[in-house]
Amino acid sequence: MPFDISAYRLAKETRIPPTRISQIIKGRRSITADTALRLSRFFGTTPDFWLGLQMEYDLREEIAHKSKEIESIKTIDAISRT
Repeated sequence: MPFDISAYRLAKETRIPPTRISQIIKGRRSITADTALRLSRFFGTTPDFWLGLQMEYDLREEIAHKSKEIESIKTIDAISRT
């Protein structure tokens, strides 16, 4: 883990349950507003940074799983020409 800190230590210092940290690392849980506030305080960033990372991750996951379905949706331009 970067910053030479373990997941356990991060959990302890931020008062985030260790299971939540573990699940976030494994991609099984999202970063919530509460987690974003705690991580931003600890790392000296902003909550928006952490929530933005989560949103980017969520979008990439959806693209990976639903790209064919999304691409099959007609654009409004295509509909209005018919």
